Amino acid sequence: MKIKKGVFHHSIKGTARRAAAFLCVLALLTGSFVARAQQQGPQGRLSEDRRILHVLNRLGYGARPGDVERVRALGLENYIRQQLEPEKIADTVAEEKVRGLTTLSLSTAELYAKYPQPGALLRQLERRGELPPELAALRENRVKGKGAATDASATAIKPDDEAMMRAGPEGAPRAGDAATAENNGTAGAGNNNEYRRALRLYMEQKGLRRPQRIIAELQAARVMRAVYSERQLQEVLVDFWSNHFNIFAGKGADRWLLVSYDRDTIRPHTLGKFSELLVATAQSPAMLFYLDNFQSVSPNASQGRRPTGGRRGLFFDQLMRGAGGNRRARLNPDDSRQGAAASVQTTPRSTLEEQEEQQQQPTRQQPQRARRGINENYARELMELHTLGVDGGYTQRDVQEVARCFTGWTIVNARGFRNMNAGGGEAGTFYFNPRLHDDGEKVVLGHRIPAGGGMRDGLMVLDILARHPSTAKFIATKLARRFVMDEPTPQLVARLSSVFTRSGGDIRETLRALFASPEFNSPASYRAKIKTPFELAVSAVRTLGGDTDGASPIHQWIARMGEPLYGYQAPTGYPDRAENWVNTGALLERLNFGLALASNRIPGTSVDLSRFNGTAAANSSTDTAKVMERFLDVIVQGDISPQTKATLLRQLSEPAPETTLRSAETEARADAMAQPRRGRRREQREFIGTVDLQSTSNPQLVRMVGLILGSPEFQRQ
Repeated sequence: MKIKKGVFHHSIKGTARRAAAFLCVLALLTGSFVARAQQQGPQGRLSEDRRILHVLNRLGYGARPGDVERVRALGLENYIRQQLEPEKIADTVAEEKVRGLTTLSLSTAELYAKYPQPGALLRQLERRGELPPELAALRENRVKGKGAATDASATAIKPDDEAMMRAGPEGAPRAGDAATAENNGTAGAGNNNEYRRALRLYMEQKGLRRPQRIIAELQAARVMRAVYSERQLQEVLVDFWSNHFNIFAGKGADRWLLVSYDRDTIRPHTLGKFSELLVATAQSPAMLFYLDNFQSVSPNASQGRRPTGGRRGLFFDQLMRGAGGNRRARLNPDDSRQGAAASVQTTPRSTLEEQEEQQQQPTRQQPQRARRGINENYARELMELHTLGVDGGYTQRDVQEVARCFTGWTIVNARGFRNMNAGGGEAGTFYFNPRLHDDGEKVVLGHRIPAGGGMRDGLMVLDILARHPSTAKFIATKLARRFVMDEPTPQLVARLSSVFTRSGGDIRETLRALFASPEFNSPASYRAKIKTPFELAVSAVRTLGGDTDGASPIHQWIARMGEPLYGYQAPTGYPDRAENWVNTGALLERLNFGLALASNRIPGTSVDLSRFNGTAAANSSTDTAKVMERFLDVIVQGDISPQTKATLLRQLSEPAPETTLRSAETEARADAMAQPRRGRRREQREFIGTVDLQSTSNPQLVRMVGLILGSPEFQRQ
């Protein structure tokens, strides 16, 4: 593997020594993770102090300095009641933090107009006769250059969906751009850079912005709200329901549609009736687009009007169907992100711009008209992932009948290609088109849905599913798994299912019963859950009283640890069990994150360790022990096992390394991707996590804090 100058400052021998030291720590910590996950604690209730920590970790993203004392003064039961009524909690700090993220307040139509898809923008200008001649010439040459390489790129694997999730601030290159250009035969094209510069200049002159900014701001808002919000339970539930009703930002128009999805669909319904949340997601343009239901049309629909959208989405045609039209094997919901992504055979594309050009003008390469018909994607995921569960008692016939019920549920101007210069309008909004609906009689789970119901057919299906006993059990199990333990007891699930059913699917009442349950308050559930990368990053900033702008650098770390926000391709969402997050490579990345945070090497995110330690330095073993005790009190409230403490002290007695080590997987990826043509800027972004501890003012202190953040006690919640 090639070692880049300025990244690693020691010899191979020194690197091997430090690797051995880190791996010794990891071996012990990994063992601690596994042992704790398998432990069944004593019966009874937690002590009051531990229960406060437990509640702060489960109902929120961990304790900030002073939180334990504030909750103790308020009373734990009062705190829980407050969190269950977030609308009554003032949240001025979090709202002020996200105020500058202008995309969050725009309608989808305004996003299409202000942050247009470049290819669609150029086509609109061309149709109106407003395309500048010099830009038209550059675009024409670029299209010709791509055409020559079409056959060569037909079997290439698209590399840029996940890379898009690591996209930097507006103006920064995406991780997949160079490889994408090469796959499409455009690398080295003489006018490619000139074309991009000309397009960027035109957009700037017209006050238009690049669409990458939309997801970057949505990700930043998620991070900042989780860090600063007083409505901690609501933010945890936003994460929970966003994952339960997962949508992948890399699929076409969902980049624009996800802002409304977060703001108008998920957030208002986190603690309401599940049936209302279910209807909101069913009518969400983001969900309709992601699962292709906006193109689902009755075969008997009026032939005089072409269904909105025109053709099936590229991703789900590959994910859900084989060559013969049959659904492919179901992805295991417990698969890791890497395994699930690897099992998907993707179709090549150059950029989002080029995919949308092909979708808008299919006659360029596909003169045949797109096949009309019913799409079963949403119907299947609605029952398997959103409501009943995989063993919920439905059949393939039910899937087909449900799909018929949702024909005609579609989107106005789904991709925003029409009237892009109009700031308002209804582009990207839900509507029911009766001309596309199958209005015949259906039977779903034994319930007869009469003919002629129109949009009422789909609403009846949602009501049937929301009230079904299998849905109560499925939602109760997922909530118990998120808030109690990976394998909740059947007794707890049964009690929560009963509350869910009696309350008409009231999420607030179900959670109230969960937080009062003996299982939630049992020592067996204390630190029984492993933090996801998002939870780890947010809780680390909070516990050190840090500040963050939530921008690309900290999100890159979350992505490197395995959980880019809105970046999971499969509809299952990210796994919710410990085994998917605990392995040597993942723990190395988590240790690196802790060191990077403690040394203030994450741009836009900062911590001040001196507020806890003054100017003291650990210059002797006695000093080290005292300083470590201080930070153990800050980070894990002094609640740490003797085994972990001894391991940390042994590690701190070793000479401080100048750099952290990264996992072999990350090194291989970095070496493969960091090509000379990407330039210095790309290389710096790829190696942003490398920490030169000797360049910090107090390397021993940074090392100590980083290792405590990587300890099993902090990694668990």
